[in-house]
Amino acid sequence: MIKAILFDLDDTLLWDQKSVKEAFRATCKAADERYRLDPEILEKAVREAARKLYSNYEFYPFTQMIGINPFEGLWGNFLDENHEEFKKMKEKVPEYRKDAWTTGLKKLGVDDPDFGQELAERFPAERKKAPFVYEDTFKTLDALKGQYQLLLLTNGSPDLQNTKLTITPELSPYFDHIVISGAFGRGKPDPSIFEHALSLLSIDRDEAIMVGDNLMTDILGANRAGIQSVWINRHEKERNEVIPTYEIKHLNELFPILEKLK
Repeated sequence: MIKAILFDLDDTLLWDQKSVKEAFRATCKAADERYRLDPEILEKAVREAARKLYSNYEFYPFTQMIGINPFEGLWGNFLDENHEEFKKMKEKVPEYRKDAWTTGLKKLGVDDPDFGQELAERFPAERKKAPFVYEDTFKTLDALKGQYQLLLLTNGSPDLQNTKLTITPELSPYFDHIVISGAFGRGKPDPSIFEHALSLLSIDRDEAIMVGDNLMTDILGANRAGIQSVWINRHEKERNEVIPTYEIKHLNELFPILEKLK
């Protein structure tokens, strides 16, 4: 019998990809107004530059283990003091942001590091203005609260994930526990973070179910920990070799599954 539901945060409950897209759109619009640059092409150039820069930093393997993507580096401050690697990230990100935007501008023929700096500062402000939540999130959590223990299991820096929760304050109160990989020391798909979640809930693995959008972190990790998994595939992604126990398109499809497992 299922006693607890583990939820992923980004692109499961919060529509993070849309928030990032909107922040890029607003920031690149400023570049269009100044230099008549195509916002879509600039966004693509900045994303490429960010990925390349990010993968060359010495803390990159740590970000892979914790689960922090390059675009989070474009707006997170990483004020976490609990790990040496976060201190390195905190020092590096201002330069990283400026370089990503300046390199993107250069690719479109504009050599203006000061404007690159301006855009680098604008992007985090735009990202904080645009917290999107999926329309079925609160309705689903309302129906589950009190029926099951609820735990939020998210990869990332505690400082950044808590910022996301601060700008969407309605979300946190639904959860009995919030587990963030950067505070725990390892991220999904490492089974140890799932085992840690189970110990907080004082339940066995067969009494929990994990709901998440990412096959390679949420679903793979749950599978490794022996926990049933529900892959929420809202945007018709292709399956890979990782097999979830269940697949749904909307959170309300969770209810028949839970009914069946009673």
